[in-house]
Amino acid sequence: MTVEVTFWSYFADLAGAGSGKFEVPAGTTVEELLRSVYQSHPRLSALRNSTLVAVGVEYQGGSYLLQPGDAVSLFPPVQGG
Repeated sequence: MTVEVTFWSYFADLAGAGSGKFEVPAGTTVEELLRSVYQSHPRLSALRNSTLVAVGVEYQGGSYLLQPGDAVSLFPPVQGG
């Protein structure tokens, strides 16, 4: 199945693109998808411990099972002031 991943804020600069499509098998978890993302965009891997992941409009952990048509967003840590 194809999963579209959107890179937000400076993650887009690090990835060299605002989004990317990843082919993954059915039953793939967010954690497994992230391994593919980091392989394709190694500059993002340094931020793996602080990356926020949303599927649709809900934040999800690594064990979330992706479904066909899911849209995944990767965000840097939220800062305020």
